[in-house]
Amino acid sequence: MTKPLANRIALVTGASRGIGFATARALAKAGAHIVAVARTQGGLEELDDEIRKDGGSATLVPLNLTDFDGIARLGAGLHERYGKLDVLVGNAGVLGPSSPIGHIELKAFNDVMAVNVSANFQLIRCMEPLLKQSDAGRAVFITSGAANKATAYVSPYAASKAALETLARAWAQETANTPLRVNLFNPGPIRTRMRATFMPGEDPATLDTPEQVAEFIVPLCAPDWTETGKFYDYKTRTLMSFQPPA
Repeated sequence: MTKPLANRIALVTGASRGIGFATARALAKAGAHIVAVARTQGGLEELDDEIRKDGGSATLVPLNLTDFDGIARLGAGLHERYGKLDVLVGNAGVLGPSSPIGHIELKAFNDVMAVNVSANFQLIRCMEPLLKQSDAGRAVFITSGAANKATAYVSPYAASKAALETLARAWAQETANTPLRVNLFNPGPIRTRMRATFMPGEDPATLDTPEQVAEFIVPLCAPDWTETGKFYDYKTRTLMSFQPPA
């Protein structure tokens, strides 16, 4: 039986743990060859072991996404090796400081924006030509409810996710008349290291796992997915459209 993502190339950022790790593994199970990007070599090797156990394959790319020239080199390397990219999952993100705005240093703010916004901007710039070489390019960016709730005490994170959402939506409009589909995915509270950092008193057993979330990300990466510029909310299992403020 043919797997839904057979012969497709999928790039996943933040693939060494959490939702990125689970999504990379789920995409590999669906037949994709994974280009796994993360800072942590050990985590990437663990992912590779799991993907191989499942009968899949991966290319490991140890890369700090604030190395914007490195992202450009990765795009050039993918062009040389494959000539296309079928799936981009922009998952990598950092929480940043949890403090009142007036207590946050400018560097800390800029560090969050660099990973959560600027790196995804550079990924779009460098991967769009490759995604357009696919017959059904798919891009999914992991966002957060903090973006529209403007959550207090994590303002850099909330602002960065709001910026990411607008960036992705603008890209979706620009590519609406092409085969490329661009969407956002909000996992909500999930059993990850980032969540534990933000909510240290929370019982992780009450939260869904990254593996559960990944099963819902995979369909957005498939060639038969047709929606673009939408927001999938995992908690309610709802595909939403953006609306102007009431």
